[in-house]
Amino acid sequence: MRTILVALGLVALILAGLMVTGMVSIDQTRPAVVQAPEFKADVGKVELGTTNKTLEVPTLQVEKAEGAKQQ
Repeated sequence: MRTILVALGLVALILAGLMVTGMVSIDQTRPAVVQAPEFKADVGKVELGTTNKTLEVPTLQVEKAEGAKQQ
């Protein structure tokens, strides 16, 4: 039971964060008088892609101190 509540809380926080950043916009399009309300949701679009690049990666050299013990 606690796990379900934690999961629902996380979903609510993520949805609130997406609404604050503008990635999700929910508007009520029909008032809730007798019928169920109608909502329209506009969501942001994220596109992912890949590219191949060659990068120079720095090298790291470690030297032990002269007085260091061997392990």
